[in-house]
Amino acid sequence: MERKDRIETLLNTLDERILLLDGAMGTMIQAYGLGEDDYRGERFADWDHDLKGNNDLLSITRPDVIREIHNAFLEAGADILETNTFNSNAPSMADYGMESLVTELNTTAARLARECADDVAAKSGRQRYVAGALGPTNRTASISPDVNDPGFRNITFDQLADTYETASVALIGGGVDFLLVETIFDTLNAKAAIVGIKRAFRATGVELPVMISGTITDASGRTLSGQTTEAFWNSVRHIKPFMIGLNCALGASELRPYIAELSRIADTRVSAYPNAGLPNEFGEYDETAEEMADVVGEFAESGLVNMVGGCCGTRPEHIRALGEAVARFAPREIPELPVRCRLSGLEPFNIGPDDLFANVGERCNVTGSAIFRRLIEADDYSAAVAVARQQVENGAQIIDINMDEGMLDSEKAMVTFLNLIASEPDVARLPIMIDSSKWSVIEAGLKCVQGKAVVNSISLKEGEESFIEQAELCLDYGAAVIIMAFDEKG
Repeated sequence: MERKDRIETLLNTLDERILLLDGAMGTMIQAYGLGEDDYRGERFADWDHDLKGNNDLLSITRPDVIREIHNAFLEAGADILETNTFNSNAPSMADYGMESLVTELNTTAARLARECADDVAAKSGRQRYVAGALGPTNRTASISPDVNDPGFRNITFDQLADTYETASVALIGGGVDFLLVETIFDTLNAKAAIVGIKRAFRATGVELPVMISGTITDASGRTLSGQTTEAFWNSVRHIKPFMIGLNCALGASELRPYIAELSRIADTRVSAYPNAGLPNEFGEYDETAEEMADVVGEFAESGLVNMVGGCCGTRPEHIRALGEAVARFAPREIPELPVRCRLSGLEPFNIGPDDLFANVGERCNVTGSAIFRRLIEADDYSAAVAVARQQVENGAQIIDINMDEGMLDSEKAMVTFLNLIASEPDVARLPIMIDSSKWSVIEAGLKCVQGKAVVNSISLKEGEESFIEQAELCLDYGAAVIIMAFDEKG
């Protein structure tokens, strides 16, 4: 079956029943007790880094192991295999000195999963699908790794977008049916992935469905970078995913309220693939297949999900039990939600027809506030951040930031300030309005904001071609847009 036909079948099947994703690749690999030589194989026998633990490399050096794992999940009833590519990106592979292998790792893993899925589909008469897995990397774009320097970042948005584009192109070439951006703990990383994916679609001329899956890290109900479930959804919905979900960090019982919230607010399909409970004191997962299936079965009975599967600690027996638990329930119906301007910082901010106005704080503006301008010119960013904090205390619902001053390096000032306020929860909970007459400054700002921001503004003053290009980029970055009503003539 051709890929376009598989995708059509996948989407049609999702209307008919709840689909089953596979389980934990890492858990299964651990059970093999592989040593350093297994990871190295002949090809990497003399590699100058330790390679044990680089599970993605096994697609090259021990494909027999990966094939056995894929087949075990397929035999347990999984409809969808994830490629063994969770860490097949440049930042993660840098730990092993293997950044140059990103394309090969993704291509090889995709082809391996495709072969397994097609073989079992042919034998069973039931179509199986392959999800191209794009993991979160081992870096955070919106959080400083140095507590003493909150404005510092050890990865840039562009670096992330580039490696996600490389991986996506390879996964597409390897034959996956859709792309899965998963285990998202920092939404800015996910937004870079979305930009990379869109670039890959343009580069290959192939556009696939996209699935997004975030990670709520603890009982606070937030991602590691601080967003609530709804704020996360508002930040990534511009890719129009065919599936939005949550996975990892929590067991099914702990994940349940956040899946319910996502089911309420998302006008697309919803997935859940939790861990097998919470880890014990040894970092192992003890929840049995039956225990997990009882909880996830209630997700299906309550009409919350369209796809289920397993993350850390889940084995084929978990996937089989999940399949049995959800089989008798209909998939969640996708709700029709009213059109709203849906923004976010760490928290959502939705504007509807019954809202009188949105209160935009405009004191973080070097052209409108002499005090703020002097602080930025003096490099006194701590005091400048206090200005933003004061606006929040005074009732601002959106924070406008403008660094357009002739004597300033406006792009650098915008990036520095946005990185600093990202570490201020009281300020960061609000959406940001990036205000500039220079597109380069706007774009630099968009690469720093994990929430759904507002661009202020674009217009036809530089002509229609430039306007369309900027509008398309705003969509790629997931921003709302203010359009000024003038053109080259005024």
